[in-house]
This record gives sequence, structure tokens and C-alpha cells, in this order.
Amino acid sequence: MDDPSLRVSDADREQAVSALREHLLAGRLTLEEFSDRVGAALQARVGTDLAQAQAGLPAVTADAVPPRPARWSVALLSHVERRGRMRLRRRAMAVSVLGDLDLDLRQARVDRRETVITVLAVCGNVDIYVPDAVYADVSGIAVLGHLRAKGQPAARPDAPAIHVRVLGCAGTVDVWHVPHDLRAGTYDEIIRQMRRRSGSPPSGIRP
Repeated sequence: MDDPSLRVSDADREQAVSALREHLLAGRLTLEEFSDRVGAALQARVGTDLAQAQAGLPAVTADAVPPRPARWSVALLSHVERRGRMRLRRRAMAVSVLGDLDLDLRQARVDRRETVITVLAVCGNVDIYVPDAVYADVSGIAVLGHLRAKGQPAARPDAPAIHVRVLGCAGTVDVWHVPHDLRAGTYDEIIRQMRRRSGSPPSGIRP
């Protein structure tokens, strides 16, 4: 846009979102950063707002070598937290056997539009956290346990997708769509705040 003070059109916003998606798949943005910038682009009123949503991003070119892909996340008789700027390929595996696994994907990088995470939970718990602007679903089999998606997703139809496929026995698997303003605090605190917002009675601990 030649004049940044001019009002932008829906087509301008869509073009900006498409560019942000390319930066996400190129590894320049995490899922959370993508979520924040898309929200800013969709609310842009003038060219300056759109420029701010794309600030610091180059033209889509070959990026630096991304971190090694995170293929396995495992908790055996322990509590494991997996977070940070991990890289997700098309498929990943999460396992909890007599343990608790917190798999935080808000700072993850993806290089596919769709990622499948296979979860094995045997007498264990797995909690997966994604930004609310990313599409995530959960399906599979849970014997003497449960699998649930929690929170209010705000994903667009063309948002990156994370499919959680579960095989569980006496285990629980929860996928949490975390609002962008709930970034601080422990995972238990984030879960309690989300329950309060949804009207669910806070239990003080995870199920």
C-alpha cells in the first residue's frame, strides 16, 4: 500500500494473513506469534496497522536452519513439561505411562498446515496447550479415562490445524485452547482461570 494512512480493504487483510501463514510455515513465527499477528491484521484499519502486524518479517525466502523436529515427548513415572520453541513436523508422538505430561505448543513452530499428534496415555495424564487461534481437535479411544478439548477456539478456516489422536487406558487427555491473554502462571493456574471463564467450578487441581 503506497499511502499507509489510507484505510485497508478486506482483500488487504487477507493478503497480510496469507503472508503471515507463509512465515509460520517457513519457521519464522511460532504458533502464538502467528495467532497474535493474525489478530492484529484482521483488526487493522489503515496501512500502518497492517505494517505493524508484519513488522520485522522479511520477504518469504529460505530461512535459517530450524531446530530439530520434536518427534517424541515422554513421561514415564514422572511429571514432564515440554515447552519452548520446538519444531513440529507432520507427525509427533506423546506418551504418558503412570506420569503427567504437559505439552505446550504455544511457542512451537510448524512446517505443515496440518500436524497429527498421536497420544498414548496409560494410567497417566496428558495436557496439550495451543493458542486459541489455532484449530485443534481430539479423537480416539479412552478406556476408563477421557479425552476432551477445552476452551473457546477462535480459529479461522485456513488456520494451522493440530489433530490429536488418542489411545488411552485409565488415562486422561485434554487439549486446551489458551486465550492470548493467559500467558503467565503455572499450568494449573492457567487451567483454573480458563475454568472460571467458562463457568466451570474450579477444582484447584487437574482431574
